[in-house]
Amino acid sequence: MDDVDRALIAELQRDAGQAYALLGRAVGLSAGAAHDRVRKLRERGVIRRTTVEVDPAALGRGVLAFVMVDSSAWMGDASESFAAIPEIQEAHVIAGTASVLVKVRTATTEQLQDVLRRLYEIEGVSGTHATVVLETFFERPVHAD
Repeated sequence: MDDVDRALIAELQRDAGQAYALLGRAVGLSAGAAHDRVRKLRERGVIRRTTVEVDPAALGRGVLAFVMVDSSAWMGDASESFAAIPEIQEAHVIAGTASVLVKVRTATTEQLQDVLRRLYEIEGVSGTHATVVLETFFERPVHAD
């Protein structure tokens, strides 16, 4: 990856919907060259997907919690079980006192409680420790710099 690729990624993270002509102009390329570079970044897996950023509260998902999941067994093979719970946005196998860390978004704390119940249905889960977010200062994407 060179500086032009990094600049393309930064521009796409700022506005993924912009035309290739604008994208190219921003990084000093033609529209065709920008398109070709973006295609290659996708093929190499650097750009995984193009998406939009939405306000979770506007979609009825205003409750954000991070849940540490304790287990009695190795959880590295349980990704499908975690993915089957739609309120879980992210799931990470971690080192430390817990086995898995999940990011959960729900509309209410009652729905969060239901997610915690469903986590206990996953084989090997022996406990949870939920931290509810009161306010988010910022969230940022990974930058290519």
